[in-house]
Amino acid sequence: MALVNITIDGHAMQVEDHLTVLEAARLAKVNIPTLCYLKEINEIGACRICVVEIRGARALQAACVYPVSEGLDVLTNSAKVRDARKITLDLILSNHDRSCLTCRRNNNCELQTLAIDFGIDEIKYLPRKPEAKKAIDLAGVSIVRDANKCVLCRRCVAVCKNVQTVAVIDTNERGIKTQVTPAFDMALSETPCVNCGQCIAVCPVAALTEKDDTQRVWDAINDPDKYVIVQTAPAVRVAIGEEFGMPIGTRATGKMTAGLKMLGFDKVFDTDTAADLTIMEEGTELLNRIKKGGTLPLITSCSPGWIKFCEHNFPDLLDNLSTCKSPHEMFGAILKTYYAEKIGVDPANIFVVSIMPCTAKKFEAAREELANTELAGTMADVDVVLTTREAARMMKQAGIKMNELDEVHFDDPMGDATGAAVIFGATGGVMEAAVRTVYEILEGKPLAEINLTAVRGIEGVKEATLEVAGISLNVAVASGLSNARRLMEKVRSGEKQYHFIEVMACPGGCVNGGGQPIQSATIRNWNDLRTLRGEAIYAEDASLPIRKSHENPVVTRMYEEFLGKPGSHKAHHLLHTHYAPRKNY
Repeated sequence: MALVNITIDGHAMQVEDHLTVLEAARLAKVNIPTLCYLKEINEIGACRICVVEIRGARALQAACVYPVSEGLDVLTNSAKVRDARKITLDLILSNHDRSCLTCRRNNNCELQTLAIDFGIDEIKYLPRKPEAKKAIDLAGVSIVRDANKCVLCRRCVAVCKNVQTVAVIDTNERGIKTQVTPAFDMALSETPCVNCGQCIAVCPVAALTEKDDTQRVWDAINDPDKYVIVQTAPAVRVAIGEEFGMPIGTRATGKMTAGLKMLGFDKVFDTDTAADLTIMEEGTELLNRIKKGGTLPLITSCSPGWIKFCEHNFPDLLDNLSTCKSPHEMFGAILKTYYAEKIGVDPANIFVVSIMPCTAKKFEAAREELANTELAGTMADVDVVLTTREAARMMKQAGIKMNELDEVHFDDPMGDATGAAVIFGATGGVMEAAVRTVYEILEGKPLAEINLTAVRGIEGVKEATLEVAGISLNVAVASGLSNARRLMEKVRSGEKQYHFIEVMACPGGCVNGGGQPIQSATIRNWNDLRTLRGEAIYAEDASLPIRKSHENPVVTRMYEEFLGKPGSHKAHHLLHTHYAPRKNY
C-alpha cells in the first residue's frame, strides 16, 4: 500500500493512497461535516454537505468519495466551501418538516445539529415540493415511516439493501419528485420487511422511528386490576445508559432495574432467566435431532427478524429452525401459567411488558402462533414490547435520572440468571451458551474452558468444529442478514454441512439491535458500537457466580414443579411454536 503526499488546509501529511479526502481529513483532526455518509454502509456523495475545494479542480468535490492522490491540495474551510455547504443545508431544510419540538429525534437529530453548527437562523428558500403533505405510514406494528422528514440521504436504502439484503425501500421517481419508499409506495407492512429496525438506527432524522407503545404501558400500570410485570433483555442493560449520558458500553443493570421499579411495575424480572430456560429446551432439541437423525442443521429461533427473513427467503429451510420460542416469549408463557399459579393471580389480569433491543420483537409479540393456549381463552404471551429507547423515554417522562440511581437487583424469583443467558445479547452468545450445557450433558464432566472464543467477535460469519463425546460438532454463527443469506445458500446447496447454526438479524447481534439508543454517524463512524457493547456483555457474564444454564436453580425448580423435564409435552406446548412460508417479491 503506497503513501502519497497531500496538503489539507496548509497542513502537509502523508496518507495511504486508498483513502478518501474525508478519511484523510479526520486523520489530521480536521472535521468535515457530513449527512449522507455512513462508513462502509453509505459512501455515495449524495447530500453534498461534505464538499471541499481542490486546488486546480473546476468545481467543489464531495470529500467522502474523492480519492487522495500525490500532491493533492485541499481546502476544507474556504469561503466558497462554507457558502456552498450553507446553501445546500438551506435547501434541505426548506423541504423538511421542521416540527422539531414535537419530533422524536429532537436533540438527537443530525440535521438539527448541522443547522446549529452552521448558524442557520432563517429558512431562505420556499419548499421545492409544493404537493400536499404525505401520509405517515402507521400500518405496521413495529416501524413508522414519515416521508415528510426524509432528507434523501439514502442511508436506510443502503443498510436495507446492502447490509440486510432485504431491499424493501429505495429511491423512486426523479429530480425534485425523488422520494424514498417501498415499491409502488406500499406500506412497509405490505412488503417483506423483517422489522429489524436497522433503517431506524442509521436514519439521521425521524423519517423512520419505532411505533411508540409507551402509553399502553402507562395505562396498564395505572390500571388497579392489572398485575404488570416487566422483563428486560440482556442487551438492554449495556446500552440504556447511553440515553442518560453514560459512556457507550456501560453496564447499567442495577440502575436500569431501579429506574423500572420507580415507574410502578409490580415486578421487574430478567429475561435472562428465560434465556437459561431456552438453552435447556434448545439444547435438548439439538441432542434429540443428533441422536434420532432429525433435520440438521438446527438453526436458532431467538431473532424474530431472522425468522421472518427465513419465512420469505428460505421457506424450504423452515424445518431446520428450532421450534423454541424466543426467551421473552417463553417468559411470557411461564409468567401467565406457572408464575400466575404461584402468586394466585388470574392470568387474564397479568400484563407482561418486554423491554427489548429490537423493533422486530413488536412484530413477534403479535404473531398468532405465539399465543398462549394453555388456559381457557387464547392470550398473547407478551402484551407489549418496548424498545430500549422507549423504556428510557418513560423514565424521562417520570423525571427519573437513571444514571444517578443506586443499583438494585431484579425481583425474586425470576431475576436470577447465569452468565450463559447474558451473552445472548452478543453475536455467538446463544451458540456459546448452548455448547456450555450440551458439552457437559454429553461428556458428563465440566468444560475445561468455559469461554468459547471461536464464536466470539463481530465477524459476519464464524465457524468452528467442537469435539464433544466423540462427535465432531460443526457449528456456525452469522449476524446481519446478508451474512445469513450467504450462509443459508451454502447450506441449501450442500456446500456446507453443520449441526448447529446461530443467526442474528442485526450485525453484531442484539447489542446493535434496531431498538437500541441511536448514535450519530459521527460517533458510529469512529466507534464500533457492536464491540463496545459486546465487551460489556462478556464482562457481565464473567462477573456472575453461575455461568451455565443447566445450573440455574430457578430453572431447575421450574422443571421440577411445573414443566417436568426439557422437551416434555407440557414444555413443548408452552415453550415451542411453528412457522410458515411467506410470499416474497
